[in-house]
Amino acid sequence: QVQLVESGGGLVQAGGSLRLSCAASGRTFSNYAMGWFRQAPGKEREFVAAISVSGGSTYLADSVKGRCTISRDNAKNTAYLEMNSLKPEDTAVYYCAAERSWIVPSRADEYRYWGQGTQVTVSS
Repeated sequence: QVQLVESGGGLVQAGGSLRLSCAASGRTFSNYAMGWFRQAPGKEREFVAAISVSGGSTYLADSVKGRCTISRDNAKNTAYLEMNSLKPEDTAVYYCAAERSWIVPSRADEYRYWGQGTQVTVSS
């Protein structure tokens, strides 16, 4: 079992920045690919970003490319999502996810472990 706890969400004005953290426990963090997803009210959960076990490969959704960075610190068992130039359409609950995999999954159904989510609200 892997336990994931997100933090760092909040209310921010359009154009602002937030850094989300995902703290993992329970298994060897460096064996798990990590992903970030988001879900807005009335919408399906969508892929935001993912990172390989070593951090050497990262993937971003087109909607956040150029504005977001995913990273991880295996020594701290933590993954991060840095979000800049936030837009009202970025408003959602953001979830981190983990899967023991050498490839980097980008679909929600490829991840077994999920955090409880953190709310991000961007005001216009």
